[in-house]
Order: sequence, then C-alpha cells, then structure tokens
Amino acid sequence: MKFTIYQNSRQGQRAHNEDRLAYSYSKESVLLVLADGMGGHRHGEIAAQLAIETLTDAFQRLAKPLLNSPAKFLTDHIQQVHDMIENLTLTQQLIESPRTTIVAAIIQRGYLYCAHAGDSRLYHFRGNHLLFRTEDHSIVQSLYSRGLITKQEMAIHPYKNKIHNCIGGKEAPKIDLSNRMELVEGDTILLCTDGLWGCLKDTEIKKILNKYADVAEATNALMDAAEKTVNEHGDNLSAITLQWGDKQLSNDAVSTQQMPFSETTTIINPVTHRATDGFVTDVHAMDEQVIDDFSDEDIEKTLAEIQAALLRTKQKTGI
Repeated sequence: MKFTIYQNSRQGQRAHNEDRLAYSYSKESVLLVLADGMGGHRHGEIAAQLAIETLTDAFQRLAKPLLNSPAKFLTDHIQQVHDMIENLTLTQQLIESPRTTIVAAIIQRGYLYCAHAGDSRLYHFRGNHLLFRTEDHSIVQSLYSRGLITKQEMAIHPYKNKIHNCIGGKEAPKIDLSNRMELVEGDTILLCTDGLWGCLKDTEIKKILNKYADVAEATNALMDAAEKTVNEHGDNLSAITLQWGDKQLSNDAVSTQQMPFSETTTIINPVTHRATDGFVTDVHAMDEQVIDDFSDEDIEKTLAEIQAALLRTKQKTGI
C-alpha cells in the first residue's frame, strides 16, 4: 500500500480541546478514527479518548495484516466504545455519561469502509468531484431530509448544533455503516469535526484540497480558512486527510511494501491547550484543567479494566 496522510487538531476559541484523532496501519490495512467529545455533557474528552484508543488497540491486535471483515470491525468496536463508556459511568459513579461523536474508516484491498455516529464527517473526493459524504445525525439534517426546512435554513436554525445520535448516553447508538467504495490513485479522504466543516461549504473544502499538492498544507489551509470565519464561540477543529497512492512526494508519504506482516504503526494526534502564558502545551491524553478527578494513569487503568471485563464477558457467553 502507498498513501500520504496528515492529521491535526486546533483548540479554536474553546477553553479546552475535546477532539481526539488517530490513524493506524498494517502492511495491508489502514484505520482512520476521529472523535469529537460533546462539550454539552461532562467529560466528553474521556469518551473521545476511549473511542480512539479502543479502535486503534483493536486494530493493532487484529490487522495481521488484514481484518477479516472491515465493516464488522467498525460496527463491533464502535459499539464496544459505547459499552465501555457506560461501564465507566457506573464504576466511576459519574453524574452523567460522557458522550462523543465518532467517524472511522478502514481502507483494505483498495476499498474504503466507513462508519459513524453523530455529525463528524467523512468526505471522499476524486479530483474535482465529491463522490461521497456521510450524512449527519443531526436534528437539522433530519428536518431537511423530511423536506421541512431548506439548506439555507439549516445554517441558521436554532437547533443546528443538536445531534440525535452519539456514542455514550442512555440510548444505544445507531451506527451508520456506509457502502464500501473503491479507491483509485489520487483519491482524497477527509475526516473532520463540525468545528471545521461547519465553517466551510463543501465546495470551499473541495477547492482548498485541490489547490494544494501536499496533504499537510491542504489540511492546515482548511483550518486557517475555518478559523477566519469564526467568532469568540468557535469550536475545536480537527481533520485527518489521506491521499491514496503514491502521487505525492512528501514527508507524510507512507509505503508499507517493506513492512513485516505482523507489524502495525499507530499515530495518535497529541492534544494541545493554550497555557496562561500564551504558549501551547502538549497533553497527550486528558486536560488536567478539565478533568481534575481523572489523571492520565487513571484513564489508562480504567480502560484496561473495562477491556478485561468485556473480554471475560465474551468468553463466558461464547461471543
């Protein structure tokens, strides 16, 4: 496999960054995953962190070097994230369940598989054409699909930021699995949070991606353009951009040709927050200013405990 990939996240105007994103690849398979912790609920960044760690950990275990079923991998492990959040809510006696959106993709044998819950999006571009975009699980999208509001009204509707489906919470998520799509040389895949796409029209996103030959430059240009449109209430914004094939010659190019069959590589985007002195500081898991009752060690220990408990349950039930 040959592809070029870049990911980035910016805090925007928010006090904290609740977005989490990562990618992982084996010799013959690639995972992209992006989660937007829901700020209207406590500890959204915990849910987002659990999401990316659960999927990347499972990918590293199972992609040796192929997944048996990419579609089943996505639906099973996104559901597992929900189960883990509910377990966490109970064991830590949280006031409410942490929640997050999620969009995840697998590329294997030249085909793209995608699953999502919420309003974080995946775009599939081929040259100057948008071939596919996930449909948001939002109230305004539901109203538009039923013909009750126009596209113009969607942008100004009072419920434009409300979603009806996510990971975490009392209701089990409805995981939307897209039809698999064949990739060709030069196709571009973009995963992004609403902090980015909410500021730019699809045509603007396409124009910027086509303007830059390098995926890193294109991704950062998208973020620059989005940040120019926001006010003091601007959201976190995050994106992963992948171009399929070896069209690009850059530091972000990946070739798995010489990669051992049993090896995987995972890159989790570091989380940053603005310190009071104006400098940006890396916090690789949880922002201590937000979650003073969960340290990095606490969340990693809890993650391991939940995974062990789920494994025991599967062994007992024979799942």
